[in-house]
Amino acid sequence: MPKLFQSISPLDDTIVFEGPESTPAKIKQAVATARQSAILWHSTPISQRIQIARNYAKHLSDNREEIRDLISSEVGKLPWDADAEVGAAIGKIDLTVTALQERRSKTVIESGSLARVVRYHPLGVALVLGPFNFPLHLPGGQIVPALLAGNTIVFKPSDQATAVGQWMINAWREAGLPDGVMQMIQGGVDVAVGAIDSPSINAVLLTGSRAAGRAVHRQLAGRPDVLLALELGGNNPIVVSDSIPSETVAELVTFSAFISAGQRCSCARRGLFIENSQSEAHIEAVVQRTQSLVVGLPDDETTPQVGPLISALAANQLRKTYDALLASGCRTVIPWKVSSRRENLVHPSIVDASKCTDAQLAAIGDLEWFGPLLVIQRVADFNAAVTAAANTPYGLAATLLGGTASMFKTFVDSVGAGVVNWNRPTTGAAGSLPFGGLGDSGNHRPAGYHAIDFCSDPVASLQSPTETESFATLAPWDVVK
Repeated sequence: MPKLFQSISPLDDTIVFEGPESTPAKIKQAVATARQSAILWHSTPISQRIQIARNYAKHLSDNREEIRDLISSEVGKLPWDADAEVGAAIGKIDLTVTALQERRSKTVIESGSLARVVRYHPLGVALVLGPFNFPLHLPGGQIVPALLAGNTIVFKPSDQATAVGQWMINAWREAGLPDGVMQMIQGGVDVAVGAIDSPSINAVLLTGSRAAGRAVHRQLAGRPDVLLALELGGNNPIVVSDSIPSETVAELVTFSAFISAGQRCSCARRGLFIENSQSEAHIEAVVQRTQSLVVGLPDDETTPQVGPLISALAANQLRKTYDALLASGCRTVIPWKVSSRRENLVHPSIVDASKCTDAQLAAIGDLEWFGPLLVIQRVADFNAAVTAAANTPYGLAATLLGGTASMFKTFVDSVGAGVVNWNRPTTGAAGSLPFGGLGDSGNHRPAGYHAIDFCSDPVASLQSPTETESFATLAPWDVVK
């Protein structure tokens, strides 16, 4: 008998989803069905694929409250946060259509009787492994470009967000996606491992932690024919200079660190304050703002700003990180606190690493955590701030608050991140831009607007109009290679 698993609401411990874990036979069947549908889907006119995607966007729009509430129930997002995710998922459709037209459309360069042509061929069957924190938008950010490029999909949602995954599958079918083009498998790590092992998978698209990314990379060793796109976590710095009001600093730093209860890969983990006449006021403003944040559940009379973590286990893991930071030499600024109402309702906390040694700071930069926990550090000057910001193997997001255009250019060039903002939160990302990390935060496959790039292979052709045209008339640089 298949093993049963459940998705439990972080809000009230109710069962949101219950079902059998996909067996090896089920995984094999799902991949085979996607493989059998690949030729049909690739031959479907692009205009029809685009129309189906737009039908999906309309279905999201027409059922916005339903999917918003399901996201909130299954992964604990506050309703305003879940609604923003639905909005991003809707907007992803038109953005991807534009990206497809701009970046991966057939191009022809004619020179006399010779045409140089670039076409784009789908990869085949793409395995999409989704996260819990954006269970609709982030897998959609890979599924939508993969489908528009002509690939078929095997989708495994997070085992903590399977109900949202099933809703997505049903929505695509309502939109007119042919049977077989997108298959869903469900369960935990073993199911993902089994699907990755399938010889019929042509791409693996993962959003997850550094550890998960490394595990998949190792599993695919020796299979260069399988494209791997990794969207991983970060240890993101936010640098604060003196040319910005304390109130603005407090808003941007706390928003960066604690939105979605700190459960975004782009959340700020380290706040670096350049020592000057305003730095202590900046820090105090951040502390006061953090202490004023309302922590709670969606049905609370006072609308909360920070909701629960995905589970009590996640809260326990975050507490271990907090303890590790203290053991590394950090001192407590806002101590660890968990609500008496729920084990996973964690209040934002702050620790100070200003007195840590270089070795301790390097160890802090190597950590990856997911929750409302911020490390602050005082640094002597801007150059020291840039050095401290880059003191991590991760490279997802970074922000400079204040400063000059020249300083920001130096920051962009030196911080080693894929998303670098100025006077905006670290979590500020635009759907019209790429989204991806350097170092341990990715593998040179940025998502966002550029996700369309890794969903197809370019095919180059030299084309002459007739068979009888003399070979000698061709330019030598076209035929030598």
